[in-house]
Amino acid sequence: MTLPQLIIYRHDRDRRALVTLSGVIDPATAPQVRSVLERCLRDGIALIDVDLTTVDHCDSSGLRVFLDVSRHAAEIHASLRLHHPSPQTERLLMDTGSDRLLRTTRPGGARPQRAGRPGDRHTEGAAR
Repeated sequence: MTLPQLIIYRHDRDRRALVTLSGVIDPATAPQVRSVLERCLRDGIALIDVDLTTVDHCDSSGLRVFLDVSRHAAEIHASLRLHHPSPQTERLLMDTGSDRLLRTTRPGGARPQRAGRPGDRHTEGAAR
């Protein structure tokens, strides 16, 4: 049995870092993600952009890392943004309500929209 593999690439520019993840984020690889993101904060990075374009799967252990690091970043006046999550990762964020806590963007800079129910404020405004 092969262990899940995750490739992590970090590129810094001034006080901003782009962290590109590729592969699977699960209990075996989540500690690596946490280590890289926390290292960014220790290095004085103020904005961490996490590119999830090539993440095949992210489970609750990966979500916990993103929530914890985002909270830590906010405490030190930094921020974490997730970019281009897969449909599976978007569902995980929305199903857990984490989309309201994490800044997430899709290609073109659009933020994912929560599916609304009739009577929801944002759904009514969108229908007009």
